[in-house]
Amino acid sequence: MPLLNDRSLSARELQRDHAVEIPLGVMKRDAYAASRMASRTVGNARGVGIPVSAFSARTECGNPACGRGWTPPWRSRRYPYFEDRWACSERCLLEMVKMAIAREIDDGVLEGVEEVSGQHRHRIPLGLVLLGQGWITHPQLRKALEMQRLKGKGRIGDWLVSECGLRSEWITRGLSVQWNCPVLTTDGFSPETMARALPKPFIEEYGILPLRVAARRILYVGFQDHLDASSAYAVEQISGLRTECGVIGEERYCKAKDMVLGCRFIDMKRTIVADRDALARSIERVIEQGKPTASRLVRLHRYYWLRLWQEEKDSVRSTRQIPDPGEAADYLFTIG
Repeated sequence: MPLLNDRSLSARELQRDHAVEIPLGVMKRDAYAASRMASRTVGNARGVGIPVSAFSARTECGNPACGRGWTPPWRSRRYPYFEDRWACSERCLLEMVKMAIAREIDDGVLEGVEEVSGQHRHRIPLGLVLLGQGWITHPQLRKALEMQRLKGKGRIGDWLVSECGLRSEWITRGLSVQWNCPVLTTDGFSPETMARALPKPFIEEYGILPLRVAARRILYVGFQDHLDASSAYAVEQISGLRTECGVIGEERYCKAKDMVLGCRFIDMKRTIVADRDALARSIERVIEQGKPTASRLVRLHRYYWLRLWQEEKDSVRSTRQIPDPGEAADYLFTIG
């Protein structure tokens, strides 16, 4: 029996030594992983591994189709950086931006309320959730539904509270069951910090409320009566912090929201463009003029959100934390 060592066998070694049939996809994955590891370090004259990011990554253009092979002498290697890649020219930067826009458009995020209401139609109604949990009775549900029908407005939870005396905490718990998410609190909430996590219109229009960062890697975001996963995903892509979503009681939510909206946000500029090509040119122009050490683009419903970091930090950290005041700038583009 062969001795086992601490090195995992690759797919090719298993196939060669043990006649094991390995799917082609697994072998491609192994080859890709090996190439990534090989490109991560470069040996020096003494054989010591040096991170590529120390020099190579800052001299290679991020445009895969770039055939220049050289860089204009006046082009700085420190900026501009777009999505962790440096652009050697305005033409290459424009191509990189076009690829990012194509990626965001192909993701196919539906527009605002349509997406939320569409998701809601596929979920068990809140009244049935509360009834199934035994938190309300059939007469209470009928009374609330009748009042909702007569008045022609209002949420079922509001009518259960006002007409049936149900505590608002039970409505929040029902929403938690309906959306299969936790009930969040505002413990550790810092409105000044959370105001820098995302642009102000996202809170006002989509109701996403950043609450706190845990362990410097998890950002908790709350909603009042629904979840908007695309909003949370956009914040995750920009900040690099893993987002966890949940619902908050109405009173706490409204109070925390007002506190955040009263704080200073990252400087923001809105721009309306005519079409997709104009969007790419506008973003390229902003990056060229801003000369950021890091920048990222993500689509959130009808907005294309571009964030630029200006402070000289390492390329990873600069895009993985909530920025300090004056460190970043936000740009919101819409196609009108």
